[in-house]
Amino acid sequence: MSRAASRQPLYAPLSAASLGAGAIGNLLEWYDFGLYGLLAPVLAPLFFPSVDPVAALIGAYGGFALGFMMRPLGGAVLGHLGDRIGRGYVLVLSVVLMGLATSALALLPTYAEIGIAAPILLLLVRIAQGFSVGGEFTGSVCYLVETAPHGRRGFAGSFANLGSTGGVLLAAAMAAATVTLADAESLRWAWRIPFLFGGVLAAFAFFLRRRLRDSGHAPKPPVKDELPPLRQALKHDPKAMFAALLFTSGYGIVNYLTMVFLPTFANRFGGVDEGSALQINTAAQAAALFVVPFAGWLTDRALRRRTLLLIVFTAVTVSAMAGFWLALHGGLPGLFVAQIGFGLLFALVMGTEPAMLAELFRRRYRLSGYSVSFNIGIGFAGGTAPAFATALIELTGDPLAPAWYLMLGGLISVGAVYLMTDRSRETLR
Repeated sequence: MSRAASRQPLYAPLSAASLGAGAIGNLLEWYDFGLYGLLAPVLAPLFFPSVDPVAALIGAYGGFALGFMMRPLGGAVLGHLGDRIGRGYVLVLSVVLMGLATSALALLPTYAEIGIAAPILLLLVRIAQGFSVGGEFTGSVCYLVETAPHGRRGFAGSFANLGSTGGVLLAAAMAAATVTLADAESLRWAWRIPFLFGGVLAAFAFFLRRRLRDSGHAPKPPVKDELPPLRQALKHDPKAMFAALLFTSGYGIVNYLTMVFLPTFANRFGGVDEGSALQINTAAQAAALFVVPFAGWLTDRALRRRTLLLIVFTAVTVSAMAGFWLALHGGLPGLFVAQIGFGLLFALVMGTEPAMLAELFRRRYRLSGYSVSFNIGIGFAGGTAPAFATALIELTGDPLAPAWYLMLGGLISVGAVYLMTDRSRETLR
């Protein structure tokens, strides 16, 4: 760390506008992205009618998976624009894309009204949403980290995941209210209200981001024959690209097995009531709202980011079997202990990971390198984790097989963290 950097005050002021702008986009993105998954059972018969309700649900969840598949492409394109044009451009573009897509989804006619064109239009909307998500999270992280004073980057970067967690909670609340308050007949149109609300959130996010004075990294015009940012990242920082991809693959497996799959697992194999399982999961998500910024602050103030990540993923690996055993055999109390425990551990990762990964790359190709590695790892390893865990149970006949997969995800992340260089105390490159 340079002497100039070391003389900077540890508690230099953070811009509330910057923190809010970074968080609001992720709240919007994950509200809209999560809302589709939560309301998929409602959308299935409206857009994918079938004599087999399971087939219709598969069609609806296919749109959810399609959004994940588009994330790497969105990360590559928006990452390139962010490195070449500027972070502020991507911050505005991503919320505009998501806002338009979500508003369009709310207004889509159903299969009964326009036939096969309805599911086609729905899938096109999902493509736009997935594309947008691919650049939003990493773009806001880079913006938050780059505009934060030295010694505050971990805390500032954690606001991206604070926003995403808030978005998931808001989506769960809106979906629950819609399903609970609407009867079977009115639900055929009432599902549109939460998506229209997403359009209102997008308008607010656009207004907030358009008013920002500091838009983050302001790139210089490219010189002749200069490589595109992504190729620069692959050429100059291949180790960082590989470590980030490996880390986010393990991170994605741990995320989706502990925070998405576990309630379903406890319901299907442990006999826990579905509503109670989801309530416990919501409680764990709510607790994360307090732990995420604390973890970011802690890695600025006391504990190195690399050290905290090693501790957490080692703890996840060691406790994986016990957690799934509790969810399987412990009933509601067992699921509560497992879900809250995993939730608190993962919240520590969510508060640490943004700055840790952003600091791996240089400014001129930071967003491209970070976006592509992050979205490939999360999109493919994370997005397929629940399906793969279910397949493992079917293949082995062992209901605890997902615990072994969770252990593998934890070990992958531990190995990746060992490959990373911790730059939390260095001047941002």
